[in-house]
Amino acid sequence: MDEREKIDLSNYDRKLYDPGVSFIKRAFWYFISIFFFQNSLVVSSGIKKFWIRAFGGKVGKGVVIKPKVNIKFPWNLQIGNYSWIGENVWIDNHAMVVIGNNVCLSQGALLLTGSRYYDRTSFAPYVKQITLEDGVWIAAKAIVCNGVTCHSHSVLGTLSVATKDMEEYSIYQGNPAVLKKERVISK
Repeated sequence: MDEREKIDLSNYDRKLYDPGVSFIKRAFWYFISIFFFQNSLVVSSGIKKFWIRAFGGKVGKGVVIKPKVNIKFPWNLQIGNYSWIGENVWIDNHAMVVIGNNVCLSQGALLLTGSRYYDRTSFAPYVKQITLEDGVWIAAKAIVCNGVTCHSHSVLGTLSVATKDMEEYSIYQGNPAVLKKERVISK
């Protein structure tokens, strides 16, 4: 018989993660999110920015937020000026997500601030901040994992997974993402 420890989800304790706000506020955000963010209707970015701010998030000027965007907790979100959030982007921000100026999150990009301790019987959660510095581009369906900083003007290629910090002005690709080449920007 195998004597090794096993995962036992019946022992999971919901108190291991606290979203920082009341259940009522989370429930209200859930309905606002469905109506204004997660549907296919073209709702103006101005209205979306209003709701993010109303729930404690920070949003700069000129930010564009496309349809079908899922933001888990707006109070854990900071977006700089002139950044773009594409269709089907999911910001799963159990911890703070800081998005700088002129950042592009392309269609289906995923920012994951949480994970689980796979080596504990309780499968307990842990969360870490994600930071996307100015000029970063997260390409279509790419994933940024918890604790990662994408430094100034770095690029994460389509379908790639960033599990470690990305250097400035560099292009990363693959799963896990590896440095491919320098990003050179011209006029």
